[in-house]
Amino acid sequence: MKSDSMKSGVERAPQRSLLKAMGYTNEQIKKPLIGIVNSFNEVIPGHIHLQTIARAAKDGVLAAGGTPMEFNVIGVCDGLAMGHEGMKYSLASRELIADSIECMAKAHCFDGLVFIPNCDKIVPGMLIAAARLNIPSIFVSGGPMLSLCSDEGQTMDLNSVFEAVGAYKSGKIDDERLEYFEENACPGCGSCSGMFTANSMNCLCEVLGMALRGNGTIPAVYAARQRLAKNAGARAVELVKENIRPLDILTEEAFENALTVDMALGCSSNSLLHLTAIAHQAGIDIDLKVVNEISERTPNICHLAPAGHHHVQELNQAGGVYAVMNEVNKLGVLHTDIITVTGKTVGENIKNCVKKGNDVIRDIENPYSKTGGLAVLFGSLAPNGAVVKRSAVAPEMLVHEGPARVFNSEEEAIDAIYNARIKKGDVVVIRYEGPAGGPGMREMLSPTSAICGMGLDKDVALITDGRFSGATRGASIGHVSPEACNGGTIAYVKEGDIISIDIPNYSIELKVSEEELAERRKTMKLSKRTGVTGYLARYARMVSSADKGAVID
Repeated sequence: MKSDSMKSGVERAPQRSLLKAMGYTNEQIKKPLIGIVNSFNEVIPGHIHLQTIARAAKDGVLAAGGTPMEFNVIGVCDGLAMGHEGMKYSLASRELIADSIECMAKAHCFDGLVFIPNCDKIVPGMLIAAARLNIPSIFVSGGPMLSLCSDEGQTMDLNSVFEAVGAYKSGKIDDERLEYFEENACPGCGSCSGMFTANSMNCLCEVLGMALRGNGTIPAVYAARQRLAKNAGARAVELVKENIRPLDILTEEAFENALTVDMALGCSSNSLLHLTAIAHQAGIDIDLKVVNEISERTPNICHLAPAGHHHVQELNQAGGVYAVMNEVNKLGVLHTDIITVTGKTVGENIKNCVKKGNDVIRDIENPYSKTGGLAVLFGSLAPNGAVVKRSAVAPEMLVHEGPARVFNSEEEAIDAIYNARIKKGDVVVIRYEGPAGGPGMREMLSPTSAICGMGLDKDVALITDGRFSGATRGASIGHVSPEACNGGTIAYVKEGDIISIDIPNYSIELKVSEEELAERRKTMKLSKRTGVTGYLARYARMVSSADKGAVID
């Protein structure tokens, strides 16, 4: 066992003495040491209950003959961090999470790991760590929050509150109605209940083969979630015995499966940023042009919020991720012979996992659209690509041309939106919010929700080198690469320039001549953020562009 280098032999008596100081017995020390990587904190609703999940995972490890040893990692709540300086730290925390897990696992010679994430950057941060460490590992998330119906019969989630703010600002609702959504949209623990980034990544953990069935969909408050954690803990011990490691699972075929099911589910646009980064750590390069090829052959068969009114609890009732995989594979588009943490192949896992009903998961012959939920746009405005959640765009906005309204920060744009300075037909451009330029590539749920709340989502597009929340809907195009601070075209857009968007043809163009752009590059100075210090300053110096996953090498 890997842990023998820390605990076995005469020379390791001091180390055994330290283990015994914590109450570990000789028998416990001899067993496989399984690190329980817990992201519990009292800050994030999706993580407030993870002590219960960790306890269940430890019970599973003990039952299977291992010794669990728990340690914690940080987590940022994207919802709480939204709309202010805190969001600069969200994506940047992904790298800190991976690095801190590496430090703990390498220093203490764990034989295996159980990862317990739930929310946005914690899941991919842990997946990056698993790929980097390459010791037997399994994931079990905290599960999604429940979604309740409003008094008008509509299901609610966090996005309902953000959009209610936009409705309030435009005079469509009053203080009492805003407070109603504030009180009722988030009823308890769990990751926010739509197919937002957290639930997207937890579902994709199943597709990648790093988690057991139900990881992405069993609600946080169900007892089945605790049983899942116990099974994951037990399976971690077996993975050590079988020597099945993350890089045996995280293959090129596994990532192709993930991108395929991503398209079918309609996952968050952030999933591309994270899958690219995780694949990079696994030694695999994802060409964003391949994403569109996969999209062309993969129908979108789920419309969960924000694309539709269904939530993850309903996906769970309809058969979950395995049922989606089984339905999609009627087209023969999945690699079914690759290994997973179950010890079985993808094909063995999803066999006989049929969907229930034809509403939440549609028949492959009757999809919501014949193409996938995400699209990568290329053109003069984004030579290296930009990402849009196509499934959440109104049909009227799939093709759009309009004048640019240019802002050098999210705050400037929000002020213009809230004060009704954005008109129908406009294309809002928010720049200098990329990985390095932000720094931190902030999510921008506030401006997109304000646009939707004001009823402009079918008339106004928003383009940025930053990111959007998985809860964002409308013609919101992010991850524009190269970003503004690195001299990308977006830095040279002027107020009133015409921007042409054609999502079905994967195109985004700035209607300005090459000669004019060349002149602007000579005369327009790039903006630089001032007063950036500490971790963010280091991050800004080292982070790659969004099309490369915003990774640090």
